[in-house]
Amino acid sequence: MMRRVACLLMLAGASPAFAAERYALIITGASGGSQYAEKYEIWRTSLVTTLTGGFGYPEDRVFVLGEEEGARVRTSTRENVRAALAGLRRRAAKDDVVLIVLIGHGTVLDGDGAKFNLVGPDLTADEWVELVNPIAGRLVFINAASGGFPFLQKLSGRGRVVLTATDTSAQQFETVFPEFFVKAFGDPSADLDKNGKVSIWEAFSYGSTGVRGWFDARGQLATERSLLDDNGDGLGREAGAPGLDGVVAQQTFLQPDRVVAPTANSELADLLRRRTALEGALEALRVSKPTLEPEDYDQQLEKLLLELAQVERRIRAKT
Repeated sequence: MMRRVACLLMLAGASPAFAAERYALIITGASGGSQYAEKYEIWRTSLVTTLTGGFGYPEDRVFVLGEEEGARVRTSTRENVRAALAGLRRRAAKDDVVLIVLIGHGTVLDGDGAKFNLVGPDLTADEWVELVNPIAGRLVFINAASGGFPFLQKLSGRGRVVLTATDTSAQQFETVFPEFFVKAFGDPSADLDKNGKVSIWEAFSYGSTGVRGWFDARGQLATERSLLDDNGDGLGREAGAPGLDGVVAQQTFLQPDRVVAPTANSELADLLRRRTALEGALEALRVSKPTLEPEDYDQQLEKLLLELAQVERRIRAKT
């Protein structure tokens, strides 16, 4: 059974990552005061700069909404959220990664519902579900606002990563998680496995550690605990805690995959694609290691590394 699980994970990781595009929708909502507005704008701008500058996202693949309209920033109204999500539905394909980040205030409603505070009328968690469900690709939905926990329960789904800054509906205080989550993508220490890029799980772990340190430094009891769900059960898991969540998040990166350069040599193109697939399979095997017997892991690792070495030699011979 364990070997079967590992094989499934390997196949998932070996999907044609070379074809994947990245899209993002970054939203800061109604701030409720200048002291919040300034922080939200700094966090939003930093993340957008990382995506478009550091990671090379084309500007037309990053949708930005804020409390006030500006250069390439539309107002975060209900209508503009719907328009941005409609654009993602039209453009994103099944192999793409789609990031949605909410930064701001949230409101928990009766019946365990919730809203994210926009400029003007809000959207409920149920309405967000209806809007994002038709989007193809791997969805990474991050509600970093206060009172966001019900979003994890509502949006949880197979192959989808959902992250909230809070782990219960009672946590409705201002959050600091977004500050540390955003910092993760520019801090080499966040790259725990030292593979040169920060996964969603690594950014989640880094952000969670930052939140604990922030409260400890002030001698305060933490009023937020972030959760991540990526197995579809709607329960979530804290960083460092036991649980089944994390397999998908550890294989999901905002940083684009290695680009396969166009070539007229069809055999070389096939080899480059195979190399990318093997690299994905190695990543999936690494993530699945705790579920495997050591002998199974070593056998699968040896097989993948041997084929990767052979492919690398053939690529060098043709270039």
